[in-house]
Amino acid sequence: MLTITGLNKWFGEYHALRDVDLSVASGERIVVCGPSGSGKSTLIRCINRIEQFEQGSIVLDGVTEKGARQTESIRRQVGMVFQHFNLFPHMSVLDNCTLAPMRSLKQPRAQAESYARELLDRVRIADQADKLPGQLSGGQQQRVAIARALCMKPRLMLFDEPTSALDPEMVQEVLDTMVGLAEDGMTMICVTHEMGFARQVADRVVFMDRGQILEVAPPAAFFDHPEHERSREFLGKLLHH
Repeated sequence: MLTITGLNKWFGEYHALRDVDLSVASGERIVVCGPSGSGKSTLIRCINRIEQFEQGSIVLDGVTEKGARQTESIRRQVGMVFQHFNLFPHMSVLDNCTLAPMRSLKQPRAQAESYARELLDRVRIADQADKLPGQLSGGQQQRVAIARALCMKPRLMLFDEPTSALDPEMVQEVLDTMVGLAEDGMTMICVTHEMGFARQVADRVVFMDRGQILEVAPPAAFFDHPEHERSREFLGKLLHH
């Protein structure tokens, strides 16, 4: 479904992504991990075209970006959930979820609202539909952000450290929502430090350091027998926490 080839990205002099190659099959769940500054978030922001890249190609479902129309087509097929929820504070939960389908997909309001309510029910916050985001807990806001992304019926979901801004007691409710999505067969790429989630859900773990992919392995192999010295160091530090 997704093929990344020879991806390079610079911020000025800083070489943020170096010759990244990765293929993701439909229905596959990928967890990307690695130390801060290793390029994880930059990688998924390039997939969603939030960041432009200087070299390489990203092909989604056979569509290569050649211009604005392809970028728009790719963005429509890719849902993104950020670390900070990025909800519109002055709009109700329901309106946050229906805005993009009505504008981008030209859905009638009744259809958009009906589907949004279904998804809010699926992430277990249907009763919060008429509230403003500021009236919800962080965990609830992140679940709204997941529902909002799903309202566009994406083929691929990207998660950029979706639990790192949450209080510890709210982390599990968001992870449970993501586990549910994974069980439903959603294709997912998730940047996270939640290694329990990676063990439970990932088909493959991608380990990055200094802008490069150093190791790609099934969770059992990665956690129990990491091949790369940097992977071993990273996991050692996590275990000591």
